[in-house]
Amino acid sequence: MRRRLTPYLLILPGGLWLTAFFAVPLIMMLSFSLMEGNLIDGFAFTFHWQNYTEGLSTYGDKFVRSLWYGLLATVACILIAYPAAYWIAFKAGRNKSTYLFLLLLPFFVSFILRTVSWKFVLADDGIFLGTFKDWGLLNEDFHVLGTTFAVVAGLAYNFLPFMVLPIYVALERVDARLLEAARDLYASRVQTFLRVVLPLSLPGVFAGVVMTFIPASADYVNADVLGGSGNVMIGNVIYLEYFNNSNYPTASALSFTLMGALLVGIFLYARLLGTKDVLEAAGR
Repeated sequence: MRRRLTPYLLILPGGLWLTAFFAVPLIMMLSFSLMEGNLIDGFAFTFHWQNYTEGLSTYGDKFVRSLWYGLLATVACILIAYPAAYWIAFKAGRNKSTYLFLLLLPFFVSFILRTVSWKFVLADDGIFLGTFKDWGLLNEDFHVLGTTFAVVAGLAYNFLPFMVLPIYVALERVDARLLEAARDLYASRVQTFLRVVLPLSLPGVFAGVVMTFIPASADYVNADVLGGSGNVMIGNVIYLEYFNNSNYPTASALSFTLMGALLVGIFLYARLLGTKDVLEAAGR
């Protein structure tokens, strides 16, 4: 009897934690998304599906912008993280832990503080743009804050570790004997990378994309601090509807719509990449 109950007792704390802080809030949010009313008169559950349709029709452009910014930030993270992870995994030798620590060191600082620091770095009269303007290398009206570049750069910077670590772990698992075998078979460095290293590192890339794209698309801090009125993301709208307007049904409906869009996007990405092939590569 005790042996049969042991597995269930082991997962009980985690199950209770997920139930209390994930399942229950999710059900409550779903209930709110189908309500009508206001904070003064109260809210009533009426299966008001118009919250979803009205949210999409009103803020559809914010949804598209959020997904687009999340995609751009994810691509930027791949382009930066893969070479860094590759170098640490294959070239850093005994100093791998040191370089990983140095790479992650800035992220021991608060997310908000790191984002605000970008605002000072990218300011019109900041250390970079101000200096270049003084040297005559940039026009006086040149600016970066309030642009798409500033928001995407902030997103890529803040979520870079979510891309570096999975790719590094995947590359670290690549058997060095496979690389030696490829060289013995007269494969060039490019061929070795494309036919051996890259396929075996795809599980890390897949995990990194999932871990980066989802929070980057739902983020609102970078758009609020680094963007302008033309860079509002759906996270900013949800924040305003919930905390400023107390419009809980609309905020909940927008949250579920965003969640559904992200799940569909990740599912399509997994189908296109071939999750089965990725998992098989990871198990080799």
